[in-house]
Amino acid sequence: MSITNITSKRVCVLAGGWSDEREVSLMSGKEVAKALKEAGFKVVDLIDIQDMGFVNVLVKGGYDVAFVAMHGRFGEDGCIQGLLEVMHIPYTFSGVLASSVAMEKDITKHVYRRANIPVAKDVVLEDPKNVTETELDEIVEALGLPLFVKPVANGSSFGVTLVKSRDELSAAIERASQEDGHVLIEESITGDEITVPVIGNKPARALLPIEVVTGADFYDERVKYEPTELHHVIPARLDQDVLDRACEYAVRAHEAIGCKGCSRSDFIVTADGTPVILETNTIPGMTSASLLPDSARHAGISFPELCTKFVELALEDAEGRIRG
Repeated sequence: MSITNITSKRVCVLAGGWSDEREVSLMSGKEVAKALKEAGFKVVDLIDIQDMGFVNVLVKGGYDVAFVAMHGRFGEDGCIQGLLEVMHIPYTFSGVLASSVAMEKDITKHVYRRANIPVAKDVVLEDPKNVTETELDEIVEALGLPLFVKPVANGSSFGVTLVKSRDELSAAIERASQEDGHVLIEESITGDEITVPVIGNKPARALLPIEVVTGADFYDERVKYEPTELHHVIPARLDQDVLDRACEYAVRAHEAIGCKGCSRSDFIVTADGTPVILETNTIPGMTSASLLPDSARHAGISFPELCTKFVELALEDAEGRIRG
């Protein structure tokens, strides 16, 4: 599709919503809308879906494609994607199934295992409010200390706690359960933290891996939105064979989950050079402090070019499904 044809498309950028990541989503949406206008798109409307009239706006807008700049519940879990499917509006990034699978960390780990991607040992609590002291002792015995306690279905590190002692475990479980009904408890893998952005439908390709230097216990919600130069090292300072393996795993995860457009998989690289996957984000952040755009810039892809590419991939996927 030519640049002239693509920039003639009417685009709505969907942002906001009701999740813990609402403000970050609005930041992403504003920057995406600005970038698309810089790329030459004539119609780019930013829509906050928290406005309950947004469905009427979509119906009346005559949009050719929706750029989904949402994170967390209702935006990254397949909900907004399902609505767009019903409305026959092509949209950026992953579809309903891949979005919902990637949002549920316990289900995602089953997919990773089937794709032969290394994962951390874990325990899933389906009824976290009724965990006994004996069960807590068994968890510590099985996973060791420290360990991570996470909501099964939330993003951007909300509700995540690094537990360093047995006495901290109950409170961490309570905190995570407030974000989501189920709780994931994982062993703490030590090593270098990297993230690998992936672009494309199928086949997809990995961009330069980024080494994440936090200066904190982990890459929490505060660190994620500080200036990139404080925390992003591109390319990551690891042996090339380790980086190649991480890129292979990230593409394998992208395709095994069924991601479209882009994804970003996070890893801890252990002392023996094994990249252990933590999670895959189906809608990575799209702000100036975000990881995927930062990696793309180092590959010579400007932010307007990147956003345009995502619109192209969305329309390519929609046309492929129509032909299929």
